[in-house]
Amino acid sequence: QVQLVESGGGLVQAGGSLRLSCAVSKIIFSVSAMGWYRQAPGKQREMVAVFTRGGMTNYADSVKGRFTISRDNAKHTVYLQMNSLKPEDTAVYYCNADHPYYDYWGQGTQVTVSS
Repeated sequence: QVQLVESGGGLVQAGGSLRLSCAVSKIIFSVSAMGWYRQAPGKQREMVAVFTRGGMTNYADSVKGRFTISRDNAKHTVYLQMNSLKPEDTAVYYCNADHPYYDYWGQGTQVTVSS
């Protein structure tokens, strides 16, 4: 069974940091382009940071210089380090595995940034 399990969300003050983790089933981790997306209330889901199939990283303009995506292949885990958080970063954050045959999503983890 394929699973993506996020953790690390929570409540933080503006300017603070959080690190999100996404543990991914081994069967899909090595062949998927991994990434993080978020959805704020009343808004569409948007890309935050992704690994491309070529191994490069791509970030939303709003998070460049503040967020860093990384992965640990031995642990089948992808991370999102979020620094200098702003209230507008408040959203549910989703881990995504863009598999060649299917698009997998985690259950989401809430990040709330207070001003």
